[in-house]
Amino acid sequence: MRAALEVADIFRAAGPAYRSAHAGHLSLDQLKVMSAIETCRTAALGGHVEACSDCGHQRIAYNSCRNRHCPRCQGAAARAWLEAQEANLLPVGYFHVVFTLPAEIAHIAFHNKTVVYNLLFKAASETMLTIAADPKHLGARIGITAVLHTWGSAMTHHPHIHMIVPGGGITPDGRWISSRPAFLLPVRVLGALFRRLFLTRLLELHNAGRLAFFGKVAGLSDRRAFLRHLAPVRKKRWVVYAKAPFAGPEAVLAYLSRYTHRVAISNSRLIAFDQTGVTFHYKDYRRTGADRQQVMNLAVDEFIRRFLVHVLPRGFHRIRHYGMLAGSSRKGCLAHARELLEVAPAPEEPACEEPADPGPSCPCCGGTMVIIETFAPWRQPRAPPAAPASNRENAHDPA
Repeated sequence: MRAALEVADIFRAAGPAYRSAHAGHLSLDQLKVMSAIETCRTAALGGHVEACSDCGHQRIAYNSCRNRHCPRCQGAAARAWLEAQEANLLPVGYFHVVFTLPAEIAHIAFHNKTVVYNLLFKAASETMLTIAADPKHLGARIGITAVLHTWGSAMTHHPHIHMIVPGGGITPDGRWISSRPAFLLPVRVLGALFRRLFLTRLLELHNAGRLAFFGKVAGLSDRRAFLRHLAPVRKKRWVVYAKAPFAGPEAVLAYLSRYTHRVAISNSRLIAFDQTGVTFHYKDYRRTGADRQQVMNLAVDEFIRRFLVHVLPRGFHRIRHYGMLAGSSRKGCLAHARELLEVAPAPEEPACEEPADPGPSCPCCGGTMVIIETFAPWRQPRAPPAAPASNRENAHDPA
């Protein structure tokens, strides 16, 4: 069901003026995201006509933009991704671990998204794999599914990595070892290694001239200024947060469905859009209990600016797998883990293709809707053919 207010409504109404006011300051990726969201499920992308095979009811369905930043398109993308991931789950407890960059580093990431976000993935995953492999802790190779989020609840720039990690791993001698029921790895140890790995490699990037600085932070291009900027961060505790394990694989899937395909703000959080700006729900994490849920109003230009801050560079992978779940070794590692855990192997994929999706049900009678016509972008479906004149006359002839 369509939300009462959508990000697309805001972009369609205010997007042209915003692009005109900020001409030359928006990236091509940002412009493409705005265009995709504005045209999503409109005649601009074409579509098809569906008809009920039972009662004949017809409706028009416009095509989706399928952009990964579009709030309307993420539900279907998440469902398809989850179906593919279900076979990778093991019958063990899963932990949720979060690695967050300090605000001083987030300012650097703002102008260097590709290199700093890649470094965030690399440092966080290497930290987890290194500490987990240490015999003083778990002493095993673990599996990680990592998801990048770049926003806080108020759409401010807040880069952090969410990880889903099974509670155990495979030891160097080929045994399965489980973590303690409510404890995976020490967060202070994780935070210290994460800080060292990240800052060491960030300085290497600066020395290699791979970081750019603009506006208020332009002075950080000087190495001494850059080192002074990092000095307080070296002494600060870097936040690594680990939640208690999920209650079974089903809970893991439910969590992943909420996190893997999120965008900066969902349509369901929007309250109003008028001359005062955009009003939406957000969470203030400095508060507790019912006071955590707050309402914010932003000028429309600021709302659009905050949304576009979180547009990822083209081709950037925001979901990545490490350790036992990495690339080509995943299938063999999971099969070995299931054997060690004495559980049935994952079902083989069927050789034949799955039957076609029967499509949505008819809203009138519950029958099957079938596509009877497709139409190209910017075209409208053809109207039903008019009856011949003789038939119309006969229809009104009382004889």
